Amino acid sequence: MPTARELLLDAALSALATLPWTSVRMVDVASAAGVSRQTLHNEFGGKDGLARALVRDAADGYLAGVERALGTAGGTADRLAATAAWTVRAVRANVLVKALLTGCWNERLPRPGPLVAGCPDPLPGPWSAGPGPPAPAELLRRAGERAVAALDAERPPHDPEALAVTCEIVLRLALSYALVPTPSGTGGEPAPLVRHVVARAPYAVSGTSPTAGARSPRGSPGRSTPA
Repeated sequence: MPTARELLLDAALSALATLPWTSVRMVDVASAAGVSRQTLHNEFGGKDGLARALVRDAADGYLAGVERALGTAGGTADRLAATAAWTVRAVRANVLVKALLTGCWNERLPRPGPLVAGCPDPLPGPWSAGPGPPAPAELLRRAGERAVAALDAERPPHDPEALAVTCEIVLRLALSYALVPTPSGTGGEPAPLVRHVVARAPYAVSGTSPTAGARSPRGSPGRSTPA
């Protein structure tokens, strides 16, 4: 059964589908959630607290989806393709995820400001320290870190630096698919291009350094490529 917090967040997100945040009333959110306004105040402390919780919930939900996608069966290309597909779906389905990953905020969206000095965050968490929502680069960095951690456990071993670059390319590629419509008849899915990227970055999935004679990030001598 959903908690009061979950019901309130769902109700507030639903209200955003038809109203700008400035027109969303707390009494209406509480009513739609089936709880009292006092319950809303107890959970979030006010409208700005609810805004902060909405943004954080969107960020956490996106990262949780990244982790689920990375758990897809298959190799590196399959799991990164699933991660890219999830990113496209999340950006298209949730206006807050889109704003978080692009930095494109407008007056219709809740964008919480810095906390008032001396006033504790009612919902402390990993996003609390900043003056507002996490920057797109920060959210992408966290998604990329999860991808590297999940994929680097595969065998054969990866070159972690090359894998990190490949993961970032895939995430940014997914964003381009989410934001720029693809020609009709192409399917609009990033998976084929993701597989193309991974296939052309073999050192990211084989552990072989792209630099002849260089030392790998793990400290072992790099393999020399034949002339």
